[in-house]
Amino acid sequence: MTSLLDRDRGLLWHPYAALDGPAPYAVRGAAGVRLDLEAADGARFDVIDAMSSWWCAVHGYRHPVLDAAAHAQVDRFSHVMFGGLTHEPAVRLAEDLAARTGLPHVFLADSGSVSVEVALKLAVQVQAARGRPERRRFVALRGGYHGDTTGAMGVCDPVDGMHALFPGLVGTQLFLPRPPAADTVDGVLTPESDPQVDAWIAGAEELVAAHADTVAALVVEPVLQGAGGMHVYPPRCLTALRRIADAHDILLIADEIATGFGRTGAPFAVDHAGVVPDVMCVGKALTGGYLTLAAVLCTSAVAEAVTRSPQRALLHGPTFMGNPLACAVASASLSLLDDGATVARIGRELAAALGPATGLSAVKEVRVLGAVGAVQLSGPVDVGAVTRAALRRGVWVRPFRDLVYTMPPYVSSTADVAAIGAAITGAVEEVHG
Repeated sequence: MTSLLDRDRGLLWHPYAALDGPAPYAVRGAAGVRLDLEAADGARFDVIDAMSSWWCAVHGYRHPVLDAAAHAQVDRFSHVMFGGLTHEPAVRLAEDLAARTGLPHVFLADSGSVSVEVALKLAVQVQAARGRPERRRFVALRGGYHGDTTGAMGVCDPVDGMHALFPGLVGTQLFLPRPPAADTVDGVLTPESDPQVDAWIAGAEELVAAHADTVAALVVEPVLQGAGGMHVYPPRCLTALRRIADAHDILLIADEIATGFGRTGAPFAVDHAGVVPDVMCVGKALTGGYLTLAAVLCTSAVAEAVTRSPQRALLHGPTFMGNPLACAVASASLSLLDDGATVARIGRELAAALGPATGLSAVKEVRVLGAVGAVQLSGPVDVGAVTRAALRRGVWVRPFRDLVYTMPPYVSSTADVAAIGAAITGAVEEVHG
């Protein structure tokens, strides 16, 4: 009988992997924070998922509240078109998101990347509605990542991203240098007065001022750049970008897809700087990893500009927009979030658990912000070897570039966090020294 992994090989593309690349691990089951995995050689691993399935399964697997919400909505209806129709799950979710963010208008999108596309289109529409159609470029940050769709790729890092592979398809945008690094203690940002930050802000002011007449919006991952390297930067940079955007009547788009819903130790990463963006994108943890869903939220001023335009509508409308099943589960997921005490605990425990990695010869830096922990090596990670070494220690990780990192589920216990830290440290020591 042909195995699942043999059937997969050459049939399915996996993210950033060749069809004939190394075999993935087969998931045989999942519950709580644990995955039951099978390797190509038949070996089985019962492991803690230190990745929250790429940062979305914040409540773990088979959570009874989320299961119940999904079952209840399936018994009503799983999907209806959103064009000309509405339903309770979408309205309830939008009300909750508006209350949490202070942004009163909501567009429900299919995924995080699609929400970025919608945000970019929204910014261009708003500038045109205000009589400035020439403002259709964007200013983003080096080191940023906003998704793999065409518009989103255009505002990702122009060197380490995928721009060069798609000439003529991806737009040419403007980029500020990556902001200076911030310091944290026990997963909490520390106050800073780094002169490098002052110089960075001055450079940002100069670049935006020079191109403001063509710029629709600034696009940023607030405080934490995720897939670009788990880079933590000072909130003061974000405060400055808000001021710069206001000075030139440019929108500020906050990509909170990875950072929202408490991951960085604040409800949203913009809260570290005390700023309100014009547009915010959220996703990933929104449904607790059960279904794909994202949202774009905006201020009344942004929404009114669209309403007063000749089109009067935001020109986007996916087939599965406002999917009732996803919306119902999302509302249940948001109901499980606490006031931040859980993430604060995980941050303290991650800092302690990953601390010993600083003594390894291969390690350049260890940093923790909220429920995010990263061990940065001095060179590239041997992804396959570190993954296997961590599996043998009872933890699933997915390293990339020079990083072995973790974003544990919020339901992780103190023992779980300690096990994650020990596995990452031990795997790095075994493979890289």
